[in-house]
Amino acid sequence: MIRNAFYLLYILLINGCEISDPITENKDEVTITYEESFEDFHNPERGFYKYSETRTSNYNPLSENQLKQYKGLTSSSGSTYKTFNTLVFRYYVLDNYKSSSISETTLNLIDADFETARKAGVKVIPRFCYTTSANSGDCNEGFICPPYGDAPKSIVLEHINQLAPVINKNEDVILCIQMGFIGTWGENYYTDFFGDASSNGTQQKVLDENWNDRIEVLNAMLNKFSKNLMIQVRYPQLKQRAIYGINADTKVAPLQESEAFSGSNKARIGFHNDCLFASADDFGTYEDYGNSSTARRTDITNLKPYFSEDSKYVLVGGETCSDGYSPQNNCEPEGHADSDLRKLHYTYLNADYNNQVNNDWVDGGCMDSILLHLGYRIVLKNAKFNPNLSENSLFNFTINLKNVGYASPNKARPVNLILRNQVSGDATAFELDTDIRTWHSDITLDGSIDVQSKLSSGAYDCYLHFPDSSEKIADNPDFAIQLANNNIWEKETGYNNLAYTLDIP
Repeated sequence: MIRNAFYLLYILLINGCEISDPITENKDEVTITYEESFEDFHNPERGFYKYSETRTSNYNPLSENQLKQYKGLTSSSGSTYKTFNTLVFRYYVLDNYKSSSISETTLNLIDADFETARKAGVKVIPRFCYTTSANSGDCNEGFICPPYGDAPKSIVLEHINQLAPVINKNEDVILCIQMGFIGTWGENYYTDFFGDASSNGTQQKVLDENWNDRIEVLNAMLNKFSKNLMIQVRYPQLKQRAIYGINADTKVAPLQESEAFSGSNKARIGFHNDCLFASADDFGTYEDYGNSSTARRTDITNLKPYFSEDSKYVLVGGETCSDGYSPQNNCEPEGHADSDLRKLHYTYLNADYNNQVNNDWVDGGCMDSILLHLGYRIVLKNAKFNPNLSENSLFNFTINLKNVGYASPNKARPVNLILRNQVSGDATAFELDTDIRTWHSDITLDGSIDVQSKLSSGAYDCYLHFPDSSEKIADNPDFAIQLANNNIWEKETGYNNLAYTLDIP
């Protein structure tokens, strides 16, 4: 026991940790306090993403070297800040398949992109659409006029069926899928086939048949794509009407904690806001688009609180798109960008657009905080260990953490206590009974594990490990979560060092 005490003090000193009480031979409990880090670093499934696009008529595959470069501290065109990027947004513009099936060659190229991402250690946010071109002309909106160039519902549904095997095969490196498919940019607005709600159209709202068609596309994605994947929609009202029907008003109940992560459609529909902070209603994000019997109207009063509550349990991301809503889109106190990102539980943003807005956050002094807090940021606070195994060989411990990020992790993953033999180097994982997706604030991990039935006598260093849930990448430390503490990360393994050694007699 004395040897273990001296070794523990040595580990604490080199790892920048503090111990609350001196260690004595008769001490029944050891408490360790850990030092929080305020540095930015890359972590999977959160943060700023890098943008990429390919047209299937002239396929431009992802580059492994480029993706690896993105993971380092990277600047974007027009940015005055740098980001670590473990996410890549990927537009798949199906421009030569608007009236036909997707070829096997193209499906193989899409599949290869995901393998490239896997090798590079990043995850992809894919969106499929048919056009990203705004053709100007003599129409009400001028900068974009019909025909817009998207595809009819029959083609969309066929393509979802074709893409499902590729998506499901590669779900391990897909953060989520954006609904896409409908309209220019896949944003479900300027569309030739699903009801033109813009001022270019005659109806300027979404009719009943349009709602039914849009919901049919969304349901096809939910049904065909893995239940482990969330589908993000552009407008919160689409989720409301997909769940409650096309006559649902904007006051319907958001997702409840008891319903979260159940695999139901309600639990799998998230949001991507592609005009964040562009106007009071984010350019139509908080819009009631009406139906055949009701008018269109802006409804920030109901839709934004709905978004805020629902987003506690679903994945949210997007991009800024216009700096016209200034100073409201600035940092506090003149704006509300940083507080809204927390209130609306944002996990990711675009590093490449719109940097007129994003650079204002640098000037206003809140960008550093946004970089740290997008998505989850889990801090190891302290831990208590009982060095004396109980009569039935149980090792007892309590580990306290805190998620200080804007959102909880949105994908399930194991939370493992690792015991690694100091001599052999053999590591044994004990999975703890917790769901990391529910880690919104303070977390306590109380453990009581039987170690002697699985481990031989010896000294074992203790770690926390948060690997990816997929066997394909579970052993890749690029996909493991790093805790926001100084000097505990072991990058070769993806382990977080608890600075404690357990002696098993």
